[in-house]
Amino acid sequence: MTHAAHGKVSADHPNVLFIAVDDLNTWAMGLSSEYLAKTPHMNALAKRGVLFSNAHCAAPVCSPSRVSVMTGVAPSTSGVYQNKQDWRECSRLRDHVTLPQHFRNQGYKVIGGGKLYHAANLSEKMLTGYLDPRPWHEYFPSKQRQLPDEFIPPGNSRHGSNQFYGGRFDWDALDIDDSEMGDAKVVAWAETQLSRQHDKPLFIGVGIYRPHIPWYTPKKWFSEYPIDDVPLPTASEDDLIDIPNAAKAMSKHAWHGWLVENEKWDDAVQAYLASVSFADAMVGRLLAALDRGPLAENTVIVLWSDHGYHLGHKQHWEKRVLWEQATKVPLVISDYRLKSSGRRCERPVSLLDLYPTLVDLCELDPVGSLDGRSLKPLLIDPAAESDRLVCTTYKPGNHSVRSQNWRYIKYADGSEELYDHRADPRENHNLATKPAHDALKQRLAKGLPKSDAITDPKLKIADQTSHSK
Repeated sequence: MTHAAHGKVSADHPNVLFIAVDDLNTWAMGLSSEYLAKTPHMNALAKRGVLFSNAHCAAPVCSPSRVSVMTGVAPSTSGVYQNKQDWRECSRLRDHVTLPQHFRNQGYKVIGGGKLYHAANLSEKMLTGYLDPRPWHEYFPSKQRQLPDEFIPPGNSRHGSNQFYGGRFDWDALDIDDSEMGDAKVVAWAETQLSRQHDKPLFIGVGIYRPHIPWYTPKKWFSEYPIDDVPLPTASEDDLIDIPNAAKAMSKHAWHGWLVENEKWDDAVQAYLASVSFADAMVGRLLAALDRGPLAENTVIVLWSDHGYHLGHKQHWEKRVLWEQATKVPLVISDYRLKSSGRRCERPVSLLDLYPTLVDLCELDPVGSLDGRSLKPLLIDPAAESDRLVCTTYKPGNHSVRSQNWRYIKYADGSEELYDHRADPRENHNLATKPAHDALKQRLAKGLPKSDAITDPKLKIADQTSHSK
């Protein structure tokens, strides 16, 4: 992988507003037929672009997913599988041109702010996370730090449990204004940038941290979801009977058990929904700033989440599994030059596609060694036929393949899951052991990686076993 040649873009090349929202699941924008978060601003964005209703992350965990977006390289190619790997030291990526770097090389002004790379929590160490400072002309709050200071209530745990997520599985309705939140500070910076005329086409990345835990959110957003009306996912007591041990080992059923036992399931869901609506308000501010500024008529907008989120679905919380609720993500692409506004695309797509899609839409020089494909044909015709299979990976050898109607999971130990999304959208019935589906599994298995990259030894991950298919 080598650096692309430096090019030059003209003033009529489109600007790009690149919005990442952390831990946002399909309760946003009406993507789930069963549950609905209040996201009017994201809904409005969907009406001015294409909403990809079958979009999936390359990895259901923060850093590997974001690395795959920024590099266009799948985890099974790069060997970046877990959060604790510093991708900047990965030998397979060291000379690879990232998405923002390619835009800079091609003559764009490239600026960013907030959580675009991995930053697991609000501690001083992780405020920086795995931010790559090299591509950015400017970064807020700085090239050494992704997240600004944020109000954190005193006390180790207020409503959640110190047992989970290093004691940060917590929530609280704060008696503060939105402006005191770190995300609001990032958005205020972005509003200023969107109000200006720039001397080059602009690529601006904006990372919104919520609804990542802890769900410390201004209390006005909690009031949007009265506790007696909070929807809870259906979680059958015998839902895990027919899944393999490899899947059970990934599941955080202990979290679910604690919440149910302590009668806090609905409280936690309320807090998540409040954080989603707060994040939606931040998206609304970005769109309003764009629309009233000088870039309104020539800006491509992308909104994506790094992975989905379980809230008791299949008795699991958070991400780090290969089921639908963890891999499926909101994704909207709005290109002012196309006539597909307000349409949905139901074809399976991957976040790996964002890099080649933006290169295509902005008419930049192509980049080799990308694992995704341009979505421009689906932006032109969201109903175009496709037999594509998209893959999500969690740790070496564990992969989920999504087609239009089916999910097939194969674990490193050879065990399997298979779900028919036409009849079983909640993935309650594992059909993998049914002989009648053997041919289908073989066809879906063609979407698995041919091999899994061994983790770079410098990244100090214990499991470096190769899992060939």
